[in-house]
This record gives sequence, C-alpha cells and structure tokens, in this order.
Amino acid sequence: MAETAVLAYSGGLDTSVIVPWLKETYGLEVVCVAVDVGQGAAELEGLEEKALASGAKACFIEDVREEFLTGYVWPTLRAGAVYGRKYLLGTAMARPLIAMKQVEVARRVGATTLVHGCTGKGNDQLRFELTYAALAPDLEVIAPWREWHIRSRTDALEYAAERGIAVTATAEKPYSRDRNLWHISHEGGSLEDPAFSPPPDLFIMTRPVGTTPSEPEEVEIGFEAGSPVSVNGEALGPVALLERLSGLAGRHGVGVVDLVEDRVVGMKSRGVYETPGGTLLYTAHSELEQLVLDRRTLSLKDQIAVRYADLVYEGRWWGVERAAMDAFVDVTQAPVTGTVRLRMFAGSCAVIARSAPSSLYSEGLVTFEADDVYDQADAAGFIRLFGLPTKVAAQVAGRAPVREEAPVTQTASANGNGAAPGHPHVLHAPTSPTSLNGRRKPSRTPAPSGTPAT
Repeated sequence: MAETAVLAYSGGLDTSVIVPWLKETYGLEVVCVAVDVGQGAAELEGLEEKALASGAKACFIEDVREEFLTGYVWPTLRAGAVYGRKYLLGTAMARPLIAMKQVEVARRVGATTLVHGCTGKGNDQLRFELTYAALAPDLEVIAPWREWHIRSRTDALEYAAERGIAVTATAEKPYSRDRNLWHISHEGGSLEDPAFSPPPDLFIMTRPVGTTPSEPEEVEIGFEAGSPVSVNGEALGPVALLERLSGLAGRHGVGVVDLVEDRVVGMKSRGVYETPGGTLLYTAHSELEQLVLDRRTLSLKDQIAVRYADLVYEGRWWGVERAAMDAFVDVTQAPVTGTVRLRMFAGSCAVIARSAPSSLYSEGLVTFEADDVYDQADAAGFIRLFGLPTKVAAQVAGRAPVREEAPVTQTASANGNGAAPGHPHVLHAPTSPTSLNGRRKPSRTPAPSGTPAT
C-alpha cells in the first residue's frame, strides 16, 4: 500500500503540478490541504474538484480566517512589526498557520510525508519547514522545486498543459499572487524588472490612483488593549472589521507598497503588495501608542518591532523568542485603548484626531497660554545637568576654555582659626550661581523689605 503525502494546496500553478509529479516520481498517495485565510470565494470555489481531477486522493479545506487574524495578524500588529520599512508581512504571517493545519491533517490521515510548493529561491520554504521542524520533526519533507526538472514558471505552465491541468497563470501574464484577508502580493513576470511600473490592471484590492473618489473620506477605528474592535463606533468581529476597512481603504487606493526586499536566502526581489485595511490599522495603532506610552517605552518597543518583523519574515514563529516578545508587547498594550480618526484620499491616509482614557497628553502642560502647572524656570537647572557631558567634552577637546577660580592662600592665625601656623590652607574664591553662558543667575527670592537687593 502506497504511503501518503499531505500537500499544502492552493490550486495555483505550483501546487497544481505537484500532485501528478508526486504520484509519478514517488508513487505516493496525495492528500491536499487548502487553508482558507481569506483568499476569497473565487479561489476556493471548485478547489476540491480541481485537486481530485489532478490526481489527489482527498482534499481538506480548513476555514481559519478568524484564527489567522486573532492569533497571527493582531499580535504582529500590536508589536508594530514592519519588514524592510514597508512590508506589513501579509504572506509571512499566514504561512506558520497554514503549515500547522497541514501537520494536523497529516496526523489525522496517518501520512508519512509533508510537501510544499515553495521555490528554492524564496522565503516560504523556511516558513513551512521551520513549522514542520517544530511541530512534526518525525515526518519526511519533500520540496519539489528543489529537485524536479522544472526550472521556471514557463516550464511549469508547459507541464500543466501537457497533463490538462487548468491554471490561471499564463505565459503572457505569469504573475505569482498570494492573497488572504490581510493583503495580496504580486511577484514575477514583468515585475521582475524593478524599473517596470506596475500596470493599472495589476491591482485587485485597491483602485489605482486616478480612479479613486474626488472627495476625501474619514473613518474612526476603535482599539481595546491594542487590538481593533470597532469601525465608526460599530463593534465588529475581526473578520468583518478587516473586510470593512479594506473596502473603505481600497476604494481610495490606500495601502499599495512597491518594494525591493531582502530575502532571507540572500537575494533582493521585487514585490507589489496591496494591504488597504492593514495600512489603516497600522497607522491608527501607532498613533494611539504615541498618545498613551511614554518616550522610553516607545523607544524600546520600536526596537522590539524590528526583531519581531525579522522573526515573522524568517518563519521563526514557533519559539521562545516570540513568546518572550509577546509578553513584553502585552504589557505595553494594556493602555492602548481608544479611538483614532483617519482621512483617506487619493492613495493616502492621515491621522486627524485621536483620544484615549489613558492619554499621557496634558493640555495644561503644553499650552502656549499662561499656566500655573509648569514652572519654566525649572528648565534652566535641567539643561545645565543634561548638557554637562556636552560642555565637558567641548572643554576637553579645546573648543572652550576651562574656567578655573584663582586659589587663595591663607596662613592660619594665632587664634586657632584655619590651619596651624606654618601650614598654609588653600581656599577657592566663592563662586556665584551662573548659567551655562557664565551670566549671573538672578535670585528668585525677593529681598526682605528695607534690605537692598544684591
């Protein structure tokens, strides 16, 4: 009896040709697993029939849309993780979950092998196989792109055509796309030339600028402990909330990123990403944090965000490092409750208002009007101490003379005051309080009545 392999199946070009290849090359029974992370009804429709027609023994479709958001997207959002200054990690966040569901099905059907359709040039092979290593180290792994005779997407198209397998990619438009609730990515084809401008018909989740509404639109997003919970005052579940925001932002062309990124395997690649609702959420969440977190906590969190982004991008989801960073993020997100209002227009979104019960903003402290809260004279002492290292460094470097008081030599008197006779005692002339520029600091205590001021 043939052994069983479980294939992470999308119905796209790569996984469509893998099914017959596994049967022809290894004699394996193939079970497909399609994980619904919000890629849309069009991609899921007829997927089971397509898998069976290509030779699969069975096809499981797992709906994990809400789990994807609450367990993977929201933690990454709360961490503020952004890779390569722009990428909101849509594909990278989904891969550990897809691979986990693949492992679960493999256990259910008694499979001996896990298979993925990732190329040997990309990041996804890491994301899948690090999940396998963490959750199913006993199972064999086959990565066809690292061993078969197919060397290009054109070869894969020919292989599919020879076996009568229907695919959406064509030689004229061979884009590799990955879509979920959070985003859609576009790679390959003419986009491999970084000097090539994406054509207007490339975009799916957003309207090209020039076709967006002629008037701006505002939206208010509510958060509780760092997670989004409402749109324009209406409480929504995770899936409905993101779909609502993606529809609003996409209509205004918000959330398009054209990025040359650094893959883990060492090369640069070019991808075009549409993340409309996610762009609104990142913008609003960051602004709310700015309102409720102190400067040093924000600075530390920004450092963690870079590490978190690298971890997600590299597929290192299952480990102590992420658990530790999540614990830190959880503490910082406790006060991140409130609302942020954004204005969308012609491909951009801007913060126009924000409020939070735990806001650290004090109008009484920052006002330019008269106040009795902040004594501006206190700043002088703070500046002297804060600037002391700078002043000393300048003196050491010879950029400013060192001002020393002339010593006064005093011989002790016979009445016992001072040092014993014959032992001179060196004293310094008294110094007066001065500011950094050497001017005398005026006394803040008024002289008593009838006493001349000094």
